[in-house]
Amino acid sequence: MGKDKLKEKAIWICDELEKLYPDAVCSLTYRKPHELMIAGRLSAQCTDARVNIVTKELFDRYRSIDDFANADVRDIERIIMPCGLYKTKALSIVTMCRQIRDDFGGEIPDSIEQLTTLSGIGRKTANLIMGDVFHKPAVVTDTHCIRICLRLGLTSSKDPRTTEEELRRILPPERSSDFCHRLVIFGRDICTARKCHCERCPLTERCANFSVDIRDR
Repeated sequence: MGKDKLKEKAIWICDELEKLYPDAVCSLTYRKPHELMIAGRLSAQCTDARVNIVTKELFDRYRSIDDFANADVRDIERIIMPCGLYKTKALSIVTMCRQIRDDFGGEIPDSIEQLTTLSGIGRKTANLIMGDVFHKPAVVTDTHCIRICLRLGLTSSKDPRTTEEELRRILPPERSSDFCHRLVIFGRDICTARKCHCERCPLTERCANFSVDIRDR
């Protein structure tokens, strides 16, 4: 499919997902920008639902970047243990907050290049911050995004960076962040990892993976 046709398809899918899910909101609970960054770090190999349970205590106990920068790593480990990989995550949370305090004057940087210099922050979380905090074009290539965009035929790779680059070429920049938030809901509701519920999917007419015979789905 040519680039223009792919762009047209991407816009159509954006429109349909917006009709289905008018409210495009992040599934991670946060009140302050640094809390989204920390929640994003905790979400690695962990469900957003579990992260939201854990961060309730974490964000009540540690309220600022300075609080986290001065925290005892062992106390952070204790609180975030249910998220898995808790030792690595706890150390990176404290380290990233110290970096923000010492290297960026206590302000979260507003570019992907700078964000990814922070301990534990990869492009997925950096894009999440760019979109939700700074309201700049962003493409969050989480597992839902990669799986669904492959099925729809919008992308050609399971590699997160390649998926991000392919989507940036076809998505309207101002809609890309909300598109990714809607994919998360869609991926839990209809196009799940275990089964494609094509019988109630509004995207079947433009889906590369759709079969007219859906009896086995």
